[in-house]
Amino acid sequence: MTTMRTHLTIDRPADAVWAVVSDAGNISCWFPAVQTSEAAGGERHCVLEGGVPLDEEIVTSDDELRRFQYRIVGGGIPVAFHLGTIDVLDHGDRSLVIYSTEIAPDEVAGTLGPAIEDGLRGLKMYCESGN
Repeated sequence: MTTMRTHLTIDRPADAVWAVVSDAGNISCWFPAVQTSEAAGGERHCVLEGGVPLDEEIVTSDDELRRFQYRIVGGGIPVAFHLGTIDVLDHGDRSLVIYSTEIAPDEVAGTLGPAIEDGLRGLKMYCESGN
């Protein structure tokens, strides 16, 4: 199993960034690889670039900790195990966002890692543009 972690600072208060992250069905607005997304009843369904479907289970959406966790459970990405965690930490008038992923098999990490980094940069651009 591979564990990856990336982080960045966003020039917006943590509560504002958390409002974007915790809106699970809205991920297509800020994650570049996600073309469409919807969420309901603890599940999120996305379509990625190239029309690849992705089914996820929302594991945690904790307003107090500002922690969002999800697990890939189906679709076109061949994973045996996946857990993604996004933590939004208060950093004064800014936010520190940490995006961690545990994934197996290890070969999938090579593709998923750069996409996650792009997603975090997309979150920063989306939040800092006033959304």
